[in-house]
Amino acid sequence: MENTFDIQAYMTKGVERVVSDALKATFKNPRESAYLARFALASKEASAKRKKAEESGEHIPPFLIASITSQCNLHCAGCYSRCNHATTDSAPVAQLTDEEWSEIFDEADDLGVSFILLAGGEPMLRRGVIESAGQRKNILFPIFTNGTFMDERYFELFDKSRNLIPVMSIEGKKEVTDNRRGEGIYDKLINNMDELKKRGLIFGASVTVTTENVNEVTSEAFLNELSSRGCKAIIFVEFVPVTDESMHLAPGEKEREYLKNEIDKLRREHPEMVYISFPGDEKSSGGCVAAGRGFFHINSHGGAEPCPFSPYSDINVRDTSLREAVNSKLFRTLREGGYLLDEHQGGCTLFARKDEVEKLVGLN
Repeated sequence: MENTFDIQAYMTKGVERVVSDALKATFKNPRESAYLARFALASKEASAKRKKAEESGEHIPPFLIASITSQCNLHCAGCYSRCNHATTDSAPVAQLTDEEWSEIFDEADDLGVSFILLAGGEPMLRRGVIESAGQRKNILFPIFTNGTFMDERYFELFDKSRNLIPVMSIEGKKEVTDNRRGEGIYDKLINNMDELKKRGLIFGASVTVTTENVNEVTSEAFLNELSSRGCKAIIFVEFVPVTDESMHLAPGEKEREYLKNEIDKLRREHPEMVYISFPGDEKSSGGCVAAGRGFFHINSHGGAEPCPFSPYSDINVRDTSLREAVNSKLFRTLREGGYLLDEHQGGCTLFARKDEVEKLVGLN
């Protein structure tokens, strides 16, 4: 039988290794070391909660993606979120309040959700939400950020709340990063990394993989530099084209196979960092893990969506519980109807089948 890659088991082990490294980094800070030891125990208890729910016929995913704002200060080339009008220059009045996000975090903790990825827009614009997340010590909160709002107050918060892990977006070296994200962004990211390392804080990097940078972002030179600056995890996200003009940037079968082979090699030869490929790892995990199978997405207005690349919803957490949201009619149909198991070209199964998903929610 062919060996399959279990993304959830790999990520759990990877988090345990990051926690172990963080314990070493905070050896001289007993309070923080004690917290990290408690978090490792909390992760096991959350897993037991999910297992108990599964045995009674209820599936609870270990991961949640929370887009805590739709506002962003950058205009990155080819941004799927702006093209889908999910990201804007200013914050809309209808987005979830700090208190509403706080309630969502509490319910997620009760259900046994171990990881909540804070995204946007630019999540660091919602300092109150991030401070609230820092108080939920049973949950690890990777914060997917462009890094431009990282300041002394955030460095102090990350030091106080070790469950907040900044994951900074970088596209490769200086030229390619600044070309996509804006002049001066690369230098800001490097300065952030150096400051985080100096303080003994754990962080990761998120890389959008395109046909133009796939070789650079998997190169020894690029990855060794990130590792030397203290980076503990890299998430490779395949570019999803949302316009005809950006189709040429989407990795094809050749690039995706190359990326898979390179990540397999990195996992064998450089275990000092955690490597996640999205959605590449899903293929060997039996299909897409969205729609509550492994995770689901809550947008800034409270809509429960299959994933950020499939922004469709038939339920809002403002009107119902998180438990009911993960078992919405749309999510159940996607999980049980074979929509998540389809072979496809491009970076996202549900994006490739968006016409069918739109029909399910009555949009066409």
